[in-house]
Amino acid sequence: MASLLVTGGAGFIGSNFVAHWTATHPEDRVTVLDLLTYAGNRANLDGMRAELVVGDIRDEALVAELVDSRDVDTLVHFAAESHVDRSIVGPDAFIETNVLGTHALLKVARKKWAGTGRPHRFHHVSTDEVYGTLGPNDPAFSEETPYAPNSPYSASKAASDHLVRAYHHTYGLHTTTSNCSNNYGPFHFPEKLIPLFIINALHGRNLPIYGDGMQVRDWLHVEDHCRGIAAVLKHGRVGETYNIGGGAELPNIRVIDTLCAAVDSAFAANPALAQRFPDAPAAKGLPTSTLKTFVADRPGHDRRYAIDCRKAMTELGYSPKHSFESGFAQTLGWYLDHESWWRGILDGSYLEWVETNYGNRQTAA
Repeated sequence: MASLLVTGGAGFIGSNFVAHWTATHPEDRVTVLDLLTYAGNRANLDGMRAELVVGDIRDEALVAELVDSRDVDTLVHFAAESHVDRSIVGPDAFIETNVLGTHALLKVARKKWAGTGRPHRFHHVSTDEVYGTLGPNDPAFSEETPYAPNSPYSASKAASDHLVRAYHHTYGLHTTTSNCSNNYGPFHFPEKLIPLFIINALHGRNLPIYGDGMQVRDWLHVEDHCRGIAAVLKHGRVGETYNIGGGAELPNIRVIDTLCAAVDSAFAANPALAQRFPDAPAAKGLPTSTLKTFVADRPGHDRRYAIDCRKAMTELGYSPKHSFESGFAQTLGWYLDHESWWRGILDGSYLEWVETNYGNRQTAA
């Protein structure tokens, strides 16, 4: 039986991982450490067999107490500031959480585990954005691609990746790192492209698209990401990095067009949606695509990301199960079925914040 400490486990990817792990490893103990900042949500863990401790990953005394009292042998580190637009406006929080927070966790892990002979694992969840941007004909990012972060967010994640690597090579800490592509799926906080645009479409709000909308991303369903992380924990070699991708390299405009068409189809198939969301164009017989609005591009916007995950496939047996089409259909269905979840987040103050900061912008990959 393992005992896991999952940082950021009340957030989007973290809570999906907790759901996956507790379902597949019912004998294991899972403790979630989450500060419950704007993107963390207690409701994400409802019904799960996991203990939630509200606290800061930079609180070394708290982390040490949890490792001791819960006999933790596996730390899965999701906690991070992750929104590029926010990092451009206010980079300090990204340095404090992503760099200093990761370092605080590493210091505790080193003290408790390194050199003790006790089996342990510190798994660090990172992003493909640390690799920078690709040209249209460049090969996809591999684990050997040099780092070239272009935003304060990606720079902070690159720094944390390097710290994890250093603690393995210098102190012998048993670490692994995974770099993922763009996630989507249930519990995705509605500041990112897919959930925000779904909710905007339901309310008849603009769908603001950066530049020409031809920025390319590899889309990874969160369930596939969680399966990939579990595979790293089970089979990954200590000290190694594994890229986890979805095999769905698409320009943003195609994702948005898919979303618009899917919303139109959902309203056509279920007339009750027009009563629930009367401001949606689809409720009035109009195409959702009428909401598309092109706006000025984001500063330093990376043009293309693509993931080469052959290493994870070969060594770990990983492969994505969701195509983008099936994964997106499931995601849209989840948001339509869980209106109370996202309405609980989008209270008046947050809606005002969205309108002020993102009313004419795309908050996307």
